[in-house]
Amino acid sequence: MSVCLTGVGVSESRAQSTESRVLPPVSVDAPQQRARATRAVQPRATAQRAARVTPRQTTERPPAPVAPPPTMGSTRTIGAPAPAYAGGQVARGGTLGLLGSTSVMNTPFSTVNYTSQLIEDQQARTAADTLINDASVRTTTGANGFDDTFQIRGFPVNASDVGLNGLYGLSSSQRIPAQIIERIELLKGPGALINGIAPSGTVGGGINIVTKRATEQDFSRLTPFFMSSANYGLHLETSRRFGDNKEWGVRFNGVGRNGEASIDDGNFRSGLGALAIDYRGDRLRWTLDAISQNDNTDNFRPQISLSSFLGAVPAAPDARSNWYPGTKLRQKDNTIATGLEYDLTDWLTAYAGVGYRDGSNYQTFPVSTAAVDALGNFTVRNTYYDSYTKTVSGNVGFRSQFETGFIGHKVNVAYTGFYQEAGNAYIQGSTTTASNIYNPAPLPAVTATRTSPRLASESTLTSVAIVDTMSFLNESVLLTLGVREQNVKVDSFNTTTGAFTSGYDASATTPLAGIVVKPWHNVSLYANYAEGLTRGTIVGAGYDNTGAVLAPYKSKQQEAGVKVDWGLITTTAAVFQIARPSQIRTAGGVLGSLAYDGEQRNRGVELNAYGLILPNLRGMVSATFLKPELTNPSDPTQRGNDAAGVPDKTFSASLDWDTPWVRGLALNGRVIYTSGSYLTTANTAKFPDWTRLDIGARYTTTALTGKPVTFRATIENVTGENYWLTTGTYVTVGAPRTYILSAAFDF
Repeated sequence: MSVCLTGVGVSESRAQSTESRVLPPVSVDAPQQRARATRAVQPRATAQRAARVTPRQTTERPPAPVAPPPTMGSTRTIGAPAPAYAGGQVARGGTLGLLGSTSVMNTPFSTVNYTSQLIEDQQARTAADTLINDASVRTTTGANGFDDTFQIRGFPVNASDVGLNGLYGLSSSQRIPAQIIERIELLKGPGALINGIAPSGTVGGGINIVTKRATEQDFSRLTPFFMSSANYGLHLETSRRFGDNKEWGVRFNGVGRNGEASIDDGNFRSGLGALAIDYRGDRLRWTLDAISQNDNTDNFRPQISLSSFLGAVPAAPDARSNWYPGTKLRQKDNTIATGLEYDLTDWLTAYAGVGYRDGSNYQTFPVSTAAVDALGNFTVRNTYYDSYTKTVSGNVGFRSQFETGFIGHKVNVAYTGFYQEAGNAYIQGSTTTASNIYNPAPLPAVTATRTSPRLASESTLTSVAIVDTMSFLNESVLLTLGVREQNVKVDSFNTTTGAFTSGYDASATTPLAGIVVKPWHNVSLYANYAEGLTRGTIVGAGYDNTGAVLAPYKSKQQEAGVKVDWGLITTTAAVFQIARPSQIRTAGGVLGSLAYDGEQRNRGVELNAYGLILPNLRGMVSATFLKPELTNPSDPTQRGNDAAGVPDKTFSASLDWDTPWVRGLALNGRVIYTSGSYLTTANTAKFPDWTRLDIGARYTTTALTGKPVTFRATIENVTGENYWLTTGTYVTVGAPRTYILSAAFDF
């Protein structure tokens, strides 16, 4: 109650301070001439008097810089992002694909928009380190692994499905480095209408990365950093604006690192260069991003299959171990993307964007020919799995705002296009070796010739969409209706002969309906119905039907919730249901085949709160309760069972406190909890739950150089807990206790 009243009081006092006030008339008498005593005139005084009447030299002042155009609630998405909320860790809104830049309170979905301030203060290395602040998001791969794979509302979201400034396929297919990120925009639930179909068919939610732009204040910053066990690096960042009105902006981020990271006898070497250029005129806005990312890892974090017949899950091995010793991973990504907006009128904006990405992976790819048993035993065959992707992605459309009578409209008409060529080379070794996850044996050599990747598939995704958000009663009621016509064309080819093997060309319509009702200005009641569309899965390595193309399918979501902005704290609550076909590994053959099996229906409740708890205390807390139910499995005895690898309870909470006794010193902490999940859909064996504790501190001072210097120290997984990360029988382990130190010098 006190927090609520304080927020109301602050709002009222601010409102009062801006009111116009009428002052009573005041009469002023003309000054009267007074008789003064005659003084001797001093030469100095005469000189002063003469100087006083000399005409002043007028100097022409430079024009004031043009502020970046605001985006939230307008027809623009290029410009100043939505302002940060109280505490600075999340934003008041974000870009939401077809809905444009929108306030959280006006959105009929559950969304969170994380700021670069939070990313820096928690010392995130990739987007995954920040996204786990939301309880509905968990990672199923560990640090220094092949990629960042997420689970949102219990469904997988691959790294390849993360958008870059609203376009799919342009971000790295492995991980997004934190140094290029200005905002991380999280949408929970299917987003086929909002953003179009994702390359890998995301169902549980969408992630969009907004890249950094040149700021209003020029700066240069050098940040040396250290990560245990012995990984060192340097981050250079600079931002400048040019032109009479500061219309041109340039921002550069460069990162280099090398050394042992989180795996014994391993090495993680990485290089990143990111250049962002932008122009902002009265009506025209333009951006350009060029990103090059190169990662070389020796002994990367492995993944392995557990036997589906286990009566109990074996204990997780040491997080610093590698049960495939000697693995190597080389990953390269190069992206160039541009976006343009032009205000045709005050109410109509035309926009377009296009980008190209070239990515490649060269890796050792061990396969457990006999899955891990209860004692940790397995057999392994070593292989090479090299791959590449070449992607072109773009959009074009019109955003408008206008009124028809008493109804306001925000209409967006858009076309999106996506083309990706993918190739691979899968080279198998001829021998197998017995090993154990607690005492791994060296990998057997691959004697076959390592060949270059060849064309494996071509995917073309095109769509046309229209959406209208209608507002009534001074925006007290917002009704959103939209539809997207999506075409999916996928062809698969034999990587040895180049012959066409299978494919499909299908179209589908995905509708959306959402409503927001505001009984009070700070309360939003919302509901939505949304459909997701997933292209047919191209079965990857590790299955008997590798290379096959499964049929596309739809998913459906119903959601309702309430959002309350208390002034300094925002609370949200949502109930939802998402249903989609299940994917399983079938029995039989050597490795089993990937196939659909019935339906998985996830029903859940989400609770969230974030903001400024006290004047110097920022916080976030969220909880998700989930029932991942199999509603129509082929095995009737499993009806009502939980889906494999999906936890039913997750919690995330963090605090960041500016200490009162030392100016510039702040302390922070975070707790991540994930309940146990089942090994298989039979629900006979279960992974244990796990809790991760992170703590940190930072200190900012100008005493050293006259400009800000910020020292940061973080310990992740303070207790050193070993725990499984899983999607069912396919597992890895979480990162061990990790120390991160950095010092950011502005100059």
